[in-house]
Amino acid sequence: MTIKLTWYGHATMGLDVNGTQLLIDPFFTGNPAASTTADKVKADYILVSHGHGDHVGDAVAIAKRTKATVISNAEIIGWFARQGVENGHPQHLGGGYRYPFGYLKLTFAIHGSALPDGSNGGNPAGFLLTAENKKVYLACDTGLFGDMKLIGEEGIDLAALPIGDNYTMGPDDALRAVKLIQPKQVVPVHYNTWDLIAADPNAWAKRVEAETSTKVHVLKPGEVVTI
Repeated sequence: MTIKLTWYGHATMGLDVNGTQLLIDPFFTGNPAASTTADKVKADYILVSHGHGDHVGDAVAIAKRTKATVISNAEIIGWFARQGVENGHPQHLGGGYRYPFGYLKLTFAIHGSALPDGSNGGNPAGFLLTAENKKVYLACDTGLFGDMKLIGEEGIDLAALPIGDNYTMGPDDALRAVKLIQPKQVVPVHYNTWDLIAADPNAWAKRVEAETSTKVHVLKPGEVVTI
């Protein structure tokens, strides 16, 4: 029983939870870092952290093609329904639900969430998944916040943290986040898609491993880490 995380580039990820395919913030079209295309990915569930175009991305088209269930906040699920997406499950910050693949909670995130057409995107979120006796924390787009320590108290096996700065945490705050969360393993995301969010993941990895006990996996788009 394993969980496999694939980083597709930018903030787009996939989680294979014992054969169930979760797709997170599926931004492929127009993503210069994407390792594949929207018509090729599989999805049983699509998790959307917030409403920005580089996170909603291709979710509508993929949901219609695969009939995947979209999981997000209530405002975003309502918007997806208006786009003709049939299957949606609304949650809100701090609330969890036990799906067939595991228990998923929406966590706090410091960011915006307006949808591409200007509609209200509700509150941005991260995701905390408990499955196969493992815990995975996807911070998604966020700045540093003190309650990451509370998330860390859950005992995180794998975290994915943004390091690109400008729109999210930069390398310094992402290092502080690792110290608060204390995950066993971490993957940096949301960097180098554009010059505005350029960062050196290998330099960050060296700092993290020098100052914490966390193992860093610097992935190339399309690569996988297994826990």
